[in-house]
Amino acid sequence: MALVFITGASSGIGQALALRFYQAGFDLALVARRSDIVQAWAQAHSIAPARYRVYMADVSDTDSIVKVGVQCIADQGLADVVIANAGISIGMDSGVRADIDVMQAVLATNNIGLAATFHPFIQAMTQRGSGTLVGIGSVAAIRGIPGHGAYCASKAAVIAYCESLRGEMRPSGVKVVTICPGYIDTPLTQQNRYSMPFLMQPQTFADQAFRSITRGDSYRVIPWQMAWVAKLLRLLPNSLFDKAFAGRPRKKRSGED
Repeated sequence: MALVFITGASSGIGQALALRFYQAGFDLALVARRSDIVQAWAQAHSIAPARYRVYMADVSDTDSIVKVGVQCIADQGLADVVIANAGISIGMDSGVRADIDVMQAVLATNNIGLAATFHPFIQAMTQRGSGTLVGIGSVAAIRGIPGHGAYCASKAAVIAYCESLRGEMRPSGVKVVTICPGYIDTPLTQQNRYSMPFLMQPQTFADQAFRSITRGDSYRVIPWQMAWVAKLLRLLPNSLFDKAFAGRPRKKRSGED
């Protein structure tokens, strides 16, 4: 039985991916800070107890996430797919001292946590000669949006890191896949104060992501419409881009209602 290891499994994309992989016959190793939420979700979706385990970890704590990766290998065997999905998104203003700490927390979760999630599996996958490491990026990585500095920077770093890792892992037979969601209807986006074109339901996203991951696509934007939007934004001269986003509502900062 194939095994998928997923961080950020307590909500949104993580749960949708877990359900999709389970339906495809995978056993589940589910990681979250709140294990009780994952247990309740598994019971509500009639996930067979013999086919999943829940691990409690904070991906921003390197020792914590590395430990559960090692534990997963010992308890369930070496995963076939590892999805570093856990991430946070908080608005920031670099002129506010406290928001520099916010940026540090975002990078610790979205970047260091991603690399630490992969770490326990790399040598074993290399020795086996197979496996897939999946980094969840975002179309927010394509251009820096005012008020989103920490999140945009972190997701741009996800894309660059996964690209570097893909080249490193290629001789081993281990695949590295970067998935960049557009706007997905999850708790992470439901507090946004701006329009979200091509908003997609989590399970629809999971269906498309599953196909890309199992094919071993190196990079995929979902939905495809956002791939074109991202390309157009990348081509816009800075002056036009700045005008287009002037006055746009910003993501909530820490502590904002």
